[in-house]
Amino acid sequence: MAPVTDASVAAFFRCSLGLSAWKQAGSSRWALRVNPSSGNLHPTESYLIRDGRVHHYAPREHALEERSALSPAAWGRVTRSNPGFLVALTTIHWREAWKYGERAFRYCQHDTGHAVAALRFAAALLGWRLVPLSRWSDEHIAAVAGVDRDADFAGAEREEPECIVAVTPGDVQPWLDADPEALVEAARDAVWAGRANTLSPARVDWPIIDQVALATRRVLSRRVDVAARVRDVEPAPHGGEAVPHNAALRARAIILQRRSAVAFDGRSTLPRAAFLSMLARTRPDAAPWDAIDWPPHIHLLLFVHRVEGLTPGVYAYLRDPAVLPEWRQAMRSEFLWEPVNDSNDSNDSNGLYLLLPFDVTWVANRVSCDQDIAADGFFSLGMVARLESSVRDRGDWFYRRLFWESGIIGQVLYLEAEAAGARATGIGCFYDDPVHEAAGLSGVEWQSLYHFSMGVPVDDGRLTTEPGYEWDIVET
Repeated sequence: MAPVTDASVAAFFRCSLGLSAWKQAGSSRWALRVNPSSGNLHPTESYLIRDGRVHHYAPREHALEERSALSPAAWGRVTRSNPGFLVALTTIHWREAWKYGERAFRYCQHDTGHAVAALRFAAALLGWRLVPLSRWSDEHIAAVAGVDRDADFAGAEREEPECIVAVTPGDVQPWLDADPEALVEAARDAVWAGRANTLSPARVDWPIIDQVALATRRVLSRRVDVAARVRDVEPAPHGGEAVPHNAALRARAIILQRRSAVAFDGRSTLPRAAFLSMLARTRPDAAPWDAIDWPPHIHLLLFVHRVEGLTPGVYAYLRDPAVLPEWRQAMRSEFLWEPVNDSNDSNDSNGLYLLLPFDVTWVANRVSCDQDIAADGFFSLGMVARLESSVRDRGDWFYRRLFWESGIIGQVLYLEAEAAGARATGIGCFYDDPVHEAAGLSGVEWQSLYHFSMGVPVDDGRLTTEPGYEWDIVET
């Protein structure tokens, strides 16, 4: 387990939100990051609060920009002398909206989920734990990150607060129990430095984005139950202990080599065991799933094309076995629900069920906005979320969390693809109603929120690649 030092914090950001590579084609040169983003537009901003000092993380320079020094007494009331720090994430909707219009809101939420998972994996490399802080409202986050300061955003695009997490090598409970009010008051009384950059001299308004952002902000009542559930804060494997050196080097290399594929070869296959192992990693049994504090609300509708030993067709993967009766009832009556297993026990499905055997390449292509990348890989999938009752029971703020959960699933599958010698890509453009129709889903209880595909990439020989930072050496 690494101590919390300047060097270890730098390593944490390097392997979560830093640059992974520079690409160049002719005179055009652009950076890629460890955390994926729709269109490589990166609306997510991050803030480190450590020892009472608030810093903005600048990925290009891999540097911290100090914005404020808060009261040591207020910081002490939060930490209670426990080692660790806070990371707040915000989003800039315009970074996506200029290209994608109203879809930008969901893309920003996907990216938040990717970033949360990236932070969690980086923490695991160092033997640290990472937990979300449920006592914090969006207003609290905005105050401590300094993004509620009108003067600092004069003429610039505003940042929307998303989430805040505690990162620690020690006990997470003091961080979960801490009242944020003292730190919020200190932030409002503090002296701040720096102003936000203006991204565009002119902007197009998308009122629906602002409306949804406002409707889904988390506002806590005084009666909110702040007791952490034990199951939600259990340490995941390597979540509070040192990762073996060789394993850490291998994991770091995979994290830094992650890329989003732009095309697949349309012929390569994936071993069945690797496929089942990938799916199992999306279940909430290990990191990064302790980075969120709710049980699975998303399950997978898969279009399987080229997985060895599996019949091509439509499959369902249930991240919580208890949802099986509900999904069978909600979906088409003609679906087989034939368990896929690797044992002599025909009832052991591994959570995977064959629904309909047939060539689904055309269907996969069609429902993902006619994109070949959904048909040319090993498989593609839709992430189908329990929407209506989740928002009704928890509040409108939970709408964002469903997209975060889908982004975390995506980040897990991105890294699983790299580990298998393949590549993956998130698909933000899809036709949700045809997906629901294909599955036989009606109403708004179950909704498709994100698509994803995996295969062997077709590389573009015109591109050259350089390390994210000249000083960095990726050991394998």
